[in-house]
Amino acid sequence: MTTDTLRRSGAPDAPDSKVGRTELGMISIHDRVVQKMAACAAVEIADAGGATPRVLGHSVSGATAFGGRGTSLTSLPKVSADVDGSIAVLDLSISVRWPASVPEVSSAVREHVRSRVHELTGLTVTEVSISVTDLVTRLPAPARVH
Repeated sequence: MTTDTLRRSGAPDAPDSKVGRTELGMISIHDRVVQKMAACAAVEIADAGGATPRVLGHSVSGATAFGGRGTSLTSLPKVSADVDGSIAVLDLSISVRWPASVPEVSSAVREHVRSRVHELTGLTVTEVSISVTDLVTRLPAPARVH
């Protein structure tokens, strides 16, 4: 079947699908879905990861014992998303591996998150704010193979 045949038959055409109103109804993507996609995209950058929560500007390192997030290049960063129709605004809190360049890693995360969220959802990401809240200075030891 060609694309024209699919359109005439009323079948949905996934590549041309857009967020918002379509001939088949309304498509909406919840903020939490976009948050998870953005967090996963951020850790695809080698020198970026999740950071410990902060209270009054100080890391809360003991929070990991109570199920909080810890500083790690493998943990997901904290992300908030505001989705309004087909537009998304993202705010990420990440850690950066020492001695990587914070501006370079932040820029790489910003562009990668913007493109991945758009690629996966069709949303236009107008803003990606990044806060670097921690540096990863110690990497976990590699697993021993017996």
